[in-house]
Amino acid sequence: MDFSAHNSEVNEVWSAYNSGRPIRVPIYFNMNPRMILLNPALNDEGVSFKDYFESPEVMAKIQLKFKEWVRFNVPQDREMGYPKDNWGGCWVDFQNSYEALYFGCKLFYWEDSLPDIEPILKDNKDLLKELNPDPEDNPFLRKVLEYYEYFLSISTELYKGVPIGKPSVPLLGTDGPFTVSAQIRGASQLCIDIYEDPDFVHRLMSFITDATIKRITYIMDKFGLEYPRESWGFADDSIELISEETYKEFVLPYHKKLIDTFSKGGPNSIHLCGKASHHFETIKRELNVMDFDTGYPTDLGEMRKILGPEVTLRGNINPMVLLEGPTYRIEEEVIKLLQSGVMEGGKFLLCDGNNVAPRTPIEHLRTMYETGKRYGRYS
Repeated sequence: MDFSAHNSEVNEVWSAYNSGRPIRVPIYFNMNPRMILLNPALNDEGVSFKDYFESPEVMAKIQLKFKEWVRFNVPQDREMGYPKDNWGGCWVDFQNSYEALYFGCKLFYWEDSLPDIEPILKDNKDLLKELNPDPEDNPFLRKVLEYYEYFLSISTELYKGVPIGKPSVPLLGTDGPFTVSAQIRGASQLCIDIYEDPDFVHRLMSFITDATIKRITYIMDKFGLEYPRESWGFADDSIELISEETYKEFVLPYHKKLIDTFSKGGPNSIHLCGKASHHFETIKRELNVMDFDTGYPTDLGEMRKILGPEVTLRGNINPMVLLEGPTYRIEEEVIKLLQSGVMEGGKFLLCDGNNVAPRTPIEHLRTMYETGKRYGRYS
């Protein structure tokens, strides 16, 4: 690939999109270092997730290998080839376990898969009163900051002749209070609690929300970051499990508290994998969310009709289709999505929905990219 020509086109595409006059739909892929760790063809040293989680040196090594692999192999509307200034730095990466670990859940490792956690309140919800996620004295947060300091110490070192760059500030986001509640209580048990002990659910949601705010503000203060910001984004995938009525009673008040703390009003953004689109109208109206990052079960054509042309929609080709193919099916799915009406208003970004599976053939990603470029043009 001619990286120079590619990067020039990418700049043109994003400049046009950001100016409100898109020439075609921008296309990108969501992926992370599991693409290396869970692919033996790329993980020639056999590094495990245990190795990755328990050593900042290994974490940095895998992340840099991942960044290089993406830049030289994955066709998308992002800069490719060697970076001009630096690699963008490393980041403290405990995948989707980080908040459960902050609340004291135990981590365990699967062979050939992502690590997972044991819900700390699964068998005894009364243990909630014994949890004390104080950022001043939280062992997991201390570990995170130690990893950050290591990444900072290597930021001026060279990787393939290019400086690594400064690390990202850790622990600034959240996977959402209902999702974290499901992690530390267990998803099934939490849903049962809604019917059997609604007062406990509110206590748990309030506890998680307050602790999340305390943790994020602690980090922002420590690193001199200002808040609230003009806009703020978060996730809460597990709300797909509940009805709109249940969401309004048990979750929305806590989402509002997060938004009121960290946003000046928005427009805000949210990531929601799974089948959560029955909440989108409420979330748009109540939280001023105008940017939805979606999973593959969401009908984006229908969402465009419901939410209007002014809302940004991202998604949402099924990762299993990308993994398994064949290429003609990937083409069909991309064309179907682009012709669904989702492009109306020019605020659509084509990506997977959500997170590319390890071992997905580059040919399949290229098929999605080229099909999107061909059929995602605005007249």
